[in-house]
Amino acid sequence: MRRLLLAAMLPVLLAGCSTVSGWFSSGPKPLPPAPLVNFKPSADLVRAFSVNAGSPGFHRLQPAVAHGVLYVAGERGRVEAYGVLDSKRLWQSDIGTGIVAGVGAGEGLVAVGAAQAGVVALSAANGAKAWAVTLTSDVTGAPLVADGVVLVRTSDGSIYGLSAKDGKQQWVYTRQLPSLMLQGSGGMSVKDGVLYAGYPGGRLVALSVANGAQLWDATVAVPHGATELERLTDVVGPPALNATQVCAVAYQGRVACFDRTSGNLLWARDTSSEAGLAMDGANVYVTDTSDTVTAYSAGSGRIVWKQDALARRGVSAPLAYAATVVVGDSEGYVHVLSAQDGTFLARRQAPGGAVIGRPVDIGPGIAVETAKGEVTAFRLK
Repeated sequence: MRRLLLAAMLPVLLAGCSTVSGWFSSGPKPLPPAPLVNFKPSADLVRAFSVNAGSPGFHRLQPAVAHGVLYVAGERGRVEAYGVLDSKRLWQSDIGTGIVAGVGAGEGLVAVGAAQAGVVALSAANGAKAWAVTLTSDVTGAPLVADGVVLVRTSDGSIYGLSAKDGKQQWVYTRQLPSLMLQGSGGMSVKDGVLYAGYPGGRLVALSVANGAQLWDATVAVPHGATELERLTDVVGPPALNATQVCAVAYQGRVACFDRTSGNLLWARDTSSEAGLAMDGANVYVTDTSDTVTAYSAGSGRIVWKQDALARRGVSAPLAYAATVVVGDSEGYVHVLSAQDGTFLARRQAPGGAVIGRPVDIGPGIAVETAKGEVTAFRLK
């Protein structure tokens, strides 16, 4: 299931093929997911615990981890904290309204996007409400907390820097959005006082966390085509970072890596993704629109390997974890691939339907959330 946001910013739920144009045609019945590949496991994905976060509804709510605590949220307004090592519930809080985006955690706060353009911050220690503010439009992704600032993105193209202390607006960055864009496009990542944000139209910007000043603006991909659908070229998912590079991927566009300081393009390769990417010290990993996971050399952009045995399985964005690449699929399976050559190492099914969003690194293992709100932690042995 995929969504677009139109000019009025109303979500239109669309189901269908691997291209946007295919959603509007009445062609042959889509092929079923590729059968699971048989392989000899060389690692074991052990289920550690599961907790129910409450239904995410149509929202892509993601668990977050900070200082050994796992934070989860459901659309009806419940936020909970669990110890990663023992799965003990530490606290539960109800924010009093629906949750549309989250969770973000850091610097003693847990932040979520609330209904009707709200942002609510809770104490990470006990779940008590620290502050709540109302912005100009709905929050569209999990807030980030860094350097005393809560960074929040809204559906009108704005990014807000709010004081972590009291929620007061420190700065706002705004740019015009196109009339048609992918829902869920435009993620954010932060490192060393710089916020990196992808935008519809294939743009990637770097902003100062301290004051919101634009440091640079780079092109991930250039829109092409005669129609708005053909020109849909949105950066999807949070940009991926290492010590010197920032990389991003666009739908109907490219995967591209840039120098983090200057924004200069280092390399780019044509691809299309609706899920997103990840990177480690060696490679950049992309899940493309055909559900193929490809590893590109972080230094040169050359293709290192491709894993195409997960076709039509609704593969999530990848997570680079401990010399492996972890993805989830639409049947709830979690697949562990070798970061070296892409071969299958382990597989386990999580309860609760399709994996939504990317797997999350929780320190001693990984966690995934499924469509029914089940958050399951696994240990990789």
